[in-house]
Amino acid sequence: MSKHKIFTMSFASVYPHYINKLEKKGRSKNELDTIIFWLTGYNESELQQILDNKTDFETFFNKVPQLNPNVTKITGVICGYRVENIEDPLMQKIRYLDKLVDELAKGKAMEKILRT
Repeated sequence: MSKHKIFTMSFASVYPHYINKLEKKGRSKNELDTIIFWLTGYNESELQQILDNKTDFETFFNKVPQLNPNVTKITGVICGYRVENIEDPLMQKIRYLDKLVDELAKGKAMEKILRT
């Protein structure tokens, strides 16, 4: 079975689209980075290295320092699928990030996005 196209896409190619989506809604790159750091455990320099190296999504998520233990609190529909029911672990992690970006774009408070 072939890999899903998004698995082999570079994170750096999608990151600017996340930023544009959020800035159009009055949110910031710093807020995006905050949710990425919360979800993955990466820090600023590690994220910059991922962007510079054009790391693909599969590697990005396979090398996560520590997936946030509250990740299971991320629920709801993204791209027509309930994130909590996605069976492929890698696709689920990608959709978790998509869901967090959507929540940020919709104006949800950061405290709620970060499940605090």
